[in-house]
Amino acid sequence: MATEKLPFDSDKLDAELEADGIDLLIASSKHNIQYLLGGHRFFFFDAMDAIGLSRYLPLLIYPRGRPDQAAYLGNAMEKNAELWPPTVAAEFWGTVDTADRAIQHIRGLGRTPASIAVERGFLPADAYEQLTEAFPDARFQDAVVPLERLRAVKTPEEIEMVRTASEQVVAAMLSVWGSHGAGATKRDMIDTLRQEETRRGLTFDYCLATVGTSQNRAPSDEVWRDGDIASLDSGGNYRGYIGDLCRMAILGEPDSELQDLLGEIDAIQLAARTPIKAGAKGGDVIAAGRKELATAKSRDHIDFVAHGMGLVSHEAPRLMSDAPVPYPGDDADRPLEAGMVLSIETTLQDPSRGFIKLEDTVLVTDEGWEGLGDTGRCWTVAG
Repeated sequence: MATEKLPFDSDKLDAELEADGIDLLIASSKHNIQYLLGGHRFFFFDAMDAIGLSRYLPLLIYPRGRPDQAAYLGNAMEKNAELWPPTVAAEFWGTVDTADRAIQHIRGLGRTPASIAVERGFLPADAYEQLTEAFPDARFQDAVVPLERLRAVKTPEEIEMVRTASEQVVAAMLSVWGSHGAGATKRDMIDTLRQEETRRGLTFDYCLATVGTSQNRAPSDEVWRDGDIASLDSGGNYRGYIGDLCRMAILGEPDSELQDLLGEIDAIQLAARTPIKAGAKGGDVIAAGRKELATAKSRDHIDFVAHGMGLVSHEAPRLMSDAPVPYPGDDADRPLEAGMVLSIETTLQDPSRGFIKLEDTVLVTDEGWEGLGDTGRCWTVAG
């Protein structure tokens, strides 16, 4: 593939790298490799990286402003892949041989980069040590933030994949509840959900589930009984793009208290959507949700979170610094852009009624927002 037809916005990547003073990027996570290579994700190592005495380590080397000098280093079984980098070497079986080849390529560029960005959380220690020993005068820094900001605005094709993943996760949940009733266990429902998501073309990632008044969301043989509520919080991905939503069901009819409790959660969810549109500050989403939360009768037992999502379940825009997943809310004061995708989730751990939650996926548009997979948000009567 010619470099003039790159599958990502190289001008934006160059600008992000320049803003952070980065001369050369080495990507190593499977999600960023997939993004930068236009969808390539080697299926053989999709579920597990370990092999022999080492592990799969794909590397994409990108000198800022010079895609014509880029290289992809992959496993020996990837040699038939048609990829855009001018140099593609698919001949490696571990971390050490891949890093050695990366060093050779960088030295062949003619000058040692002053700053090299790597994905520290996704680069094995032996490969990192090889790189730092080979280039002792280079400044090594983390590539996570510039790559997140590159991915933050989704293309129309990416949006459709998130939409598909979101809609099909909810459809799978509703199918599970339509076929399960009293006597079913959490393990039964999770196993069926896995099958339903797979049947709909998704890769099942996980499911957190509760029944009755229990707050324990791990798979187990807990039994769903008449009158009990249940929650399914599942992540399934479509071609790598995540659908991550939570919906509620009950065996029987929800009483007025349950209607009110889910209504409180729904009010917070919808309030958080109100300010969403291109140009609004990301932190306004958090402020709106928290303002509604402050009026909820159950506020002492409610947690509210909003964050970006796409190839990763928590990615840019990062809107808050006190989310359960710890990271700084660096994007709270930055404007939202059309094409960003947000996950908004409100959780009530009621001491007497159990675990009640809604998690929604919301697309930022020029005029406002669009809910993706927005069905099943009320109590679903199961069976």
